[in-house]
Amino acid sequence: MSSEYRKGKVYIQGIPAGIITETDEGYAFKYDEDYLLRGSVPAASLTLPLREEEYRSNVLFPFFDGLIPEGWLLAVTQKTWKLDRKDRFGALLAVCSDCIGDVSVRRME
Repeated sequence: MSSEYRKGKVYIQGIPAGIITETDEGYAFKYDEDYLLRGSVPAASLTLPLREEEYRSNVLFPFFDGLIPEGWLLAVTQKTWKLDRKDRFGALLAVCSDCIGDVSVRRME
């Protein structure tokens, strides 16, 4: 079993939907059981359809990476919050708690 580092609670349309985790081996995303039991709820993305099994990836899932701002806005957030330019997961947790669209990610302690 891999060690877990940082975590983020994933919300879809304001509803707690899952947890994204940074691990020794990369990243993991798992939908909350309660979210799946709600029935007729949207998936985070087409590339992460609803399922009980955990998703694993060596790199940050492209969907979640796509939530991070780009260009000048990314530069401003990196400077303001003193974020490491190479730490995409840190950026996700720092700036994606109130994204445009259905999905947001909030840092978990």
